Amino acid sequence: MDMLCVVRFWLWTAVCAWALPSELRIGGLFETKDYNQLQTFNITAQIINLDSSFLKEARLVALSENVPQYDSFQVSRTVCDFVLYGVIAIFGPQSVDTTDHVQSICDTMEIPHVEYRWDTRIRRGSCMVNLHPNPATLSKVYADIVKEWRWKSFAILYDDNDGLIRLNELLKIYSSKDFMVTVRQLDDGDDYRDTLMKTKQSGEKNIVLDCPASKLYNVLLQAQQVGLMGEEISYLITTMDIHMVDLEPFKYGGTNITGVRLIDPNNYFVGRFAQYWNYIGHIHPEYGIKNMTVDSISVDLALLHDAVLLFAKSMNQLDNSTDIQIKQLSCDRNVNWEHGYSVINYMKSTEINGMTGAIKFDHSGFRSDFALDIVELTFAEGLRKKGSWNSTEGINLTLSKPENEPPSEALSLQNKTFIVLISLTPPYGMLKEDINSLTGNDRYEGLGIDIIHELSLMNGFNYTFHLHHDTRSGNPELDKDGARIWNGMIGEVIAERADLAIADITITREREMDVDFTMPFMNLGISVLYKKPTKLPPSLFSFLSPFTYEVWWYMIAAYLGVSILLFIMGRISPSEWTNPYPCIDEPENLENQFSLNNSLWFTLGSIMQQGSEIAPIAVSTRMAASVWWFFTLIMVSSYTANLAAFLTVEIPFQAFRSVEDLANQNPQVISYGAKTGGATANFFRDSNHSTYQRIWQFMSEHQDSVMTSDNIDGVNKVLNEKYAFFMESTSIEYEVERKCELTQ
Repeated sequence: MDMLCVVRFWLWTAVCAWALPSELRIGGLFETKDYNQLQTFNITAQIINLDSSFLKEARLVALSENVPQYDSFQVSRTVCDFVLYGVIAIFGPQSVDTTDHVQSICDTMEIPHVEYRWDTRIRRGSCMVNLHPNPATLSKVYADIVKEWRWKSFAILYDDNDGLIRLNELLKIYSSKDFMVTVRQLDDGDDYRDTLMKTKQSGEKNIVLDCPASKLYNVLLQAQQVGLMGEEISYLITTMDIHMVDLEPFKYGGTNITGVRLIDPNNYFVGRFAQYWNYIGHIHPEYGIKNMTVDSISVDLALLHDAVLLFAKSMNQLDNSTDIQIKQLSCDRNVNWEHGYSVINYMKSTEINGMTGAIKFDHSGFRSDFALDIVELTFAEGLRKKGSWNSTEGINLTLSKPENEPPSEALSLQNKTFIVLISLTPPYGMLKEDINSLTGNDRYEGLGIDIIHELSLMNGFNYTFHLHHDTRSGNPELDKDGARIWNGMIGEVIAERADLAIADITITREREMDVDFTMPFMNLGISVLYKKPTKLPPSLFSFLSPFTYEVWWYMIAAYLGVSILLFIMGRISPSEWTNPYPCIDEPENLENQFSLNNSLWFTLGSIMQQGSEIAPIAVSTRMAASVWWFFTLIMVSSYTANLAAFLTVEIPFQAFRSVEDLANQNPQVISYGAKTGGATANFFRDSNHSTYQRIWQFMSEHQDSVMTSDNIDGVNKVLNEKYAFFMESTSIEYEVERKCELTQ
């Protein structure tokens, strides 16, 4: 009996010796903006503690700390505080600027460092594991999709340099001359229209878009505004958080938008996490946790959840094979944790299922074996699973691309009646000229009227036009309480006195903040309307125009040279010396008719095609005179022909050639202005360009005389005064086509 008790005692002692410590402390480093990640870290630890299949008797204690993004010293000090407190694994941070310092400390003390971020570096032998899908494999996914679609050309729009790395395999495959690949980086800031417009002008219909989910909505919205949307346009979105972006405005235009998704909303772990998240938010409102659905979980949160699960499972497996002891470590002592690399090796060899699917690593320590859903944007269902991809089978498309899905089915506009606001601004809205008395919608015609009519035929809705007598499109104002209100047509729509407005309304950033715009049916800019150039009066010396100045100087030189030559030849030749008195047979003096004055007169008479009383006698002077006469015949004939041509040419006089000429007038001869409160006037008001600022200063100082209430008044001022009018280029083209005395 005593021997049996002894055996039982030693067996109980052995079990206790191989048991995990009662608490396993893990540390999480999160930036201030990563509040949801911090909560995910804590909630996942609670989920594990409630599930005995992970750690049996042990309890996971999650310690988290907010750290600055770029302060590596502060982050390193936080890690040292963690290990001093008995932390056996570090999760995070996400910042590439500080993670290397954390990795160095973890390698030194052999503490597992768990990452879940995008990283292309190969770091074998370190005490680190990364749950993010391998970037090289992800790049192959995009290449496989493009291959499946058989794109012969496409454009790559990327946000930062990491985007090119993500698409490296795609660029390798399509680097040959058989494929046309255009690569463009999105503009800095939040205005991408310039890059998107260049892509549209290139004619490219297939686009690979690599940008964060936080920017995706704005990029697609601005692509819609510049006309880079439509049934012929296809987008491949690379972000795996596409399910978190509001794609509602883009599913009606027929654009083919396809993306990839790492998180399956039907996954058990996804549903469990969302349910527990909402439960914690309900019982602890002080946490400020917002409700979460299975479609609003980001990839970062899912990867962090799976990382904690994988660590707990690996610790449980390690506990089955060895006695785990927790040491108190310090950054000041050269002491490490003997189980650190064992935990890392177990994490890399353990296979579990999580929110991101099956988790397993290849021989290099990368997560290369994973599965993705291929999703597409549809009219009726929004994002819909189109197929899948995995590392063994590649692409498997289970749903064909929808064809001929009319937007009317999704819009549900059948039999609805809309109030459409218009203004009498040719050519967009005009009163119809008819001998009969017209009523209702029949009273109006124009481009905007025709567009609404065609849309109603396509979508089956009814409409009633309301004439807006205030021709202003709309500008924000502050009421007496300081609230922001809109006037004009935009104000009517916001006040719900009209459902929509169609006119020459310019899309501006300020207006987009409060109202929605359709895709623009016209792309335009600001131009200047002015009267056509007048004919320039001929100058006093216009008779010199047929010949250049060089020719005239050569003519003068030839005239003087020939005159001097005749003078010299007349002196040398005996035949030119004649008897001035024929009655005297042997006179004492002889005369020579080629004096210097006579030589000049004789030569000049030839140029003027007039004779003189002087006639050469000697053979030499006659030959010289003949050559000169022939030369002058050619020159005079050429001059006469050219002069006739020059006199028929009208030289127009342009008062100005550019906006700078208008702004730099001194004195001010031509006044200029724009429509009061219009987008054109607001452009000059808000511009930082020095020339535009001077233009706005002039217009504001002379507002009563140069600003007009509508475009028609501006056109009339141009016709009747020395006045230039700024307005939209398409409206100017319309006026120029109908009024021949105007020009753009």
